[in-house]
Amino acid sequence: MSRWSRAWTELPTTQAGVERAFSYFVAGVRLGTIAQMVPAAHLGMATSPRPAAYTACWAAAAVAAALVSAMTLVRRHPPGTAASAADFALACLLLVLGPLVLVDGERFGTWVAYQPGYALSIIITAGGVRSVVVWAGGLLGVIACYAVYLSGDVAAQMTWTAVGNVLTYIVYALVTRMFFRFARRIAHAADTSRAQAAELARREEERRAQVMMHNGVALMRLLTEPVPESSRSRLLDLAEVELRRMRSYLRGRAPEAGSPAAGAAVALAAELGRACDRFPDLHVDALLDLGAGLALPAAQADAVVHALDSLLLNVRLHARATGVVVHLDHDDHGGWALTVRDDGVGFDPAAAELGVGLREVVVGELRRHLLDVEIESAPGAGTTVTISSPHSRTAAPAERDGARSGG
Repeated sequence: MSRWSRAWTELPTTQAGVERAFSYFVAGVRLGTIAQMVPAAHLGMATSPRPAAYTACWAAAAVAAALVSAMTLVRRHPPGTAASAADFALACLLLVLGPLVLVDGERFGTWVAYQPGYALSIIITAGGVRSVVVWAGGLLGVIACYAVYLSGDVAAQMTWTAVGNVLTYIVYALVTRMFFRFARRIAHAADTSRAQAAELARREEERRAQVMMHNGVALMRLLTEPVPESSRSRLLDLAEVELRRMRSYLRGRAPEAGSPAAGAAVALAAELGRACDRFPDLHVDALLDLGAGLALPAAQADAVVHALDSLLLNVRLHARATGVVVHLDHDDHGGWALTVRDDGVGFDPAAAELGVGLREVVVGELRRHLLDVEIESAPGAGTTVTISSPHSRTAAPAERDGARSGG
């Protein structure tokens, strides 16, 4: 693929990329106009009543077109307000001088009379100028000067051709103006969408970091406090689990070897039992027998166990509880429910903002795995968190009734 082909096909769909594409378009139109002017130049000089003036006007048009082309390619955007105003002024001047350097019979239908075609190229490429005043004023100026160009008997002989040319100026001006504006709107929308996507990705990464680091940070805090040696040993085991989790996150991949494959089924009760064993000082009453046959996909089970770790860490850090009940049950229809209840100080869910642990590690992560989460608490009445499959028929009635009554 040639360099120019790559330049077109590899342009980014951004505002900068669109402006760069416009610069190619402008340069192509202006250089194409020069290419059409060149073959007839010698004939125009030979037939002009003022060859020197004709040559000077032709050279001015060619040099201006070449300069504008080079400028747009270097700057990677269409001509600005000042350059467009100068372009329109030159087009008007060439049209006004046209009757002086052309034979009357050559003002239509030939590139010897390049002035109308040159003016059209400026109208087309000036559609990208941001100033409406320059664009509209330049168009009206070209039309007025074209009327001067048609002075004498020429207009009477070619009336409809002249009218058609004027309409061509107007139509091309409107179409190119709409094209430039529409392309810029699309590019702006694309840039805005990319910025929003980047911001959403940043927030999601921030959320993932909070989820992955929350329990580890809480563990570090606990390990700095005096705890029984047996509890410290279990905390170190949990810290190792969290370390592997954070290492996998930092490496951008799934949990390391030794963890179940993402699609494998995991016995949830066994995993929950191991999690409860890591908190011997909380006097956790693990009632998991009714869920002994329950198996979940590895990713979902990992989220549930991670949430339980976070809940038990919260109990240890904040609840000042004397006991915790962890109850798992499931029914014949595939529904299941895990209830975690403590008898600690509780809180008012309506008045207190949930911390990172409850908001992200528990509620946020579990709902992302299509699980339901219910938090019930009241000051002085402890806290009950129920995690369940969607539309679960499993109620764990004793636990829920006790939580609602503040027991």
